[in-house]
Amino acid sequence: MSQILKLRKKTEEDTLILWNFIYGSDNPEWKKWDAPYFSLNHLSYDEYVQQFYKEDLEKSRLIEVDGTVIGYVGYYWEYEKTKWLEAGIVIYDPAYWSGGYGTKALSLWIDHLFQTLDIPRVGITTWSGNERMMKLAQKLGMQLEGRMRKCRYYNGVYYDSIRMGILREEWESGKKPMK
Repeated sequence: MSQILKLRKKTEEDTLILWNFIYGSDNPEWKKWDAPYFSLNHLSYDEYVQQFYKEDLEKSRLIEVDGTVIGYVGYYWEYEKTKWLEAGIVIYDPAYWSGGYGTKALSLWIDHLFQTLDIPRVGITTWSGNERMMKLAQKLGMQLEGRMRKCRYYNGVYYDSIRMGILREEWESGKKPMK
């Protein structure tokens, strides 16, 4: 990958690009991997813009490759009082799947989170049908921390919910972000 990948804050100018990725198709390809067992509730563009103004822009970044937005990384507090943080990533454009972009972006994001937040761990939650996400997390040094069996139902099949994570000391001693 000789292209330049960077993470940057969302701006108002990005709302149309993101709205088209998320709501521009009735069945976007990315949604088949990103918790497909939860329905995607369509927002009009105006509703999406209003939601943008309510977001905490520190909790996410856009993934950009050579000036083109391809996805998003973010985090949420599972339980902020104990500093239990979960991260996430979506590469919206399938043309950028399996090219190392997700690995690099999530690596940069985890590094950013450990550098800017007083947290002991970064975790991800996915489902057993998303083998790419589990491989990505493992590649970054995350360990399987929990598996809730057959609690996700999609297209007539039960899947497991998967939790993986990495501790600050593991990240700092063994896994350095990809530059």
